Amino acid sequence: MADALPSPAARAPAGKPTAARERWAHVLEIIRDTNWTPDLGTNIGSAEWFRGLATLCLLCTGAYAVWPGIHPLGAAAMAPAPVAREELRSQMIMPMAFGSDTGRAMAATDAVVALRQAPERPTIELAAVIGRGDSFMRVMQRAGVGGGDAQSVANLVSSVVPLSDIRDGTRIDIILGRRFARNQPRPVESIAFRARFDMNVEIVRAGSSLDLVQKPILVDATPLRIRGTVGSSLYRSARAAGAPPRAIQAYLQTLGSQMSIGSDIRATDEFDIIVDYKRAATGEVEMGELLYAGLERSGKPRAQMLRWKTGSGAQWFEASGVGEERGEFARPVNGAITSGYGSRRHPILGFRRMHSGLDFRARSGTPIHATADGVVNYAGRKGGYGNFVRIAHGGNLASGYGHMSRIAVSNGTRVRRGQVIGYVGSTGLSTGPHLHYEMYRGGRAVDPSSVKFTTRAQLSGSELANFRARLKQLQGVTPGAALQSIAPPSSAATAEPKREIERIAGTTIA
Repeated sequence: MADALPSPAARAPAGKPTAARERWAHVLEIIRDTNWTPDLGTNIGSAEWFRGLATLCLLCTGAYAVWPGIHPLGAAAMAPAPVAREELRSQMIMPMAFGSDTGRAMAATDAVVALRQAPERPTIELAAVIGRGDSFMRVMQRAGVGGGDAQSVANLVSSVVPLSDIRDGTRIDIILGRRFARNQPRPVESIAFRARFDMNVEIVRAGSSLDLVQKPILVDATPLRIRGTVGSSLYRSARAAGAPPRAIQAYLQTLGSQMSIGSDIRATDEFDIIVDYKRAATGEVEMGELLYAGLERSGKPRAQMLRWKTGSGAQWFEASGVGEERGEFARPVNGAITSGYGSRRHPILGFRRMHSGLDFRARSGTPIHATADGVVNYAGRKGGYGNFVRIAHGGNLASGYGHMSRIAVSNGTRVRRGQVIGYVGSTGLSTGPHLHYEMYRGGRAVDPSSVKFTTRAQLSGSELANFRARLKQLQGVTPGAALQSIAPPSSAATAEPKREIERIAGTTIA
C-alpha cells in the first residue's frame, strides 16, 4: 500500500538516538524486574533487604509530606433568642448578688453587717453506727450526746436488751434538740434503732425525762427444711436445693462422724437438712445454726442427728438419745506447764534424756483430777515417779500422774472425769512440788497435748422425752414452709397456731 506507515526500523533515526533509547529501555526493564518490596523478615542485612528498607522509608516520608493534619473546626456562638433567654433566666438558681438575673455581680454595700456568730440550728439529725469492738456509750458520746443523757439512754436500753448484745453495724438515728448555751451539749430529742431482730426501740423526750418505746417486729421462726437427692455430688445438690454453704459444711461434718462421706453415701440417697431460720415482717432474714442432719435410703432413715443443748454445751445426738462429746486436752491441775514433752536436760541427773510427759506447776497439796473416766490399774510407789497413779481409759489409752504427796485412790478403783485421785507433791526425782502428767497409747508414751477424749452421753428421763419431742417437731416441718409469705392470722381463727409467727401475732404486747 502506498499510504502504509513505515516500519519502526525505518522511522527510528540513525546513530546515537537509537542507542540511548535502547539504554533507557534496558534501565526500565531492570527497574520493572527488580523486587522493591521484599519481605523484611528474611535475608536481613543483604542488599535486597536494604533495598526494601529504603523503599519503606521513602514511602513513609512521602506519606508524612502529604499528611493534611488535623485542625479544630471553628464554630461561632449564637446568641439565644429573646424567648429562650427569658426561659434560661427563670430557671437560674444563683443569688441575685452573683448576677443571676441581670448578668452583673453586685458588691456588698454599707448596709451589709457581718454576723458575730452563726445562728443556732433548732435540731440536728445524725446517724451513728456501732463498730466492731465499740460500745454503746462511746457511740453516744461521739455523736455529741451529753454524759447525763447518754447514761440515761444506756440505762433505758439495758432494761430491754443487754448492751453487749447489740450487733456491730447497727445504725442509730439520733435527733438532738436546741441547747441553751454554746458550752452545753444538746439534749436528746429522740433515738431510734433496732435493738434485736424482733424489736425496734425508740427513746423520746417527754418534758425533762426520756421514755423508751418498744416496737415489736413479727418474726417467723419456722425452721428451714431442705430435702433432695444426693446425685453425683452431695454438696452441689444441697446448694442447688437452696441450702447455705455454712449449713452444708456443718451437715457434712456431722455425717462424717457417723459414716464415710465418700463411700457410704449413694447417689440415690436423700439428704434432709433443717436450719434455724428467722424471717422478720420487715423483710430481713437471719440464718442460724444447723439443727438436724438426716440421710435416708429407700425412704428409711440411715442417719438422724439432732443438735441438743446439755449442761456441757450443745452437741449432736442420735435419734436414740446417744451422743458423742469430743473434749479438748484436759488439765489434771490448774497450773502452768513448766516443762513440755520431748528431749531435755534432766535437772537432777544432769544429762539429756526423753521427757515423756508434761510438768505442771502447782503448790504442794493441790488436788489432782482424773482427765477422763477409767479404772486405776496402778497406785503406789514407782521409782523416780515417786507416788504414782495410772488410769486405763479404754481404747488403748491410759494416763499417769507422778510425784504425788498423797494418793487418794487404790488399785482397781473406777474413777470419773474430774474426780480427785491424789495431791501434788515432790516425791521421787523432783526438784520441787509439781505434777508430772503422762499419756499412753498402746503402752507407749505420747504427747498429752495431742490427745482428745471422746465421751459417750446418753439422755434419760425428762431430758430424753424433751429431746424426742423436739425431734418429732422438726421432722414434722414441711420442706419450704419457712419461705411462705408472712401473713398474721385473722381474729376469728380459733385453731391452735402451728407456726411461731402466729403465736407471736396472737399475743398482746404491753
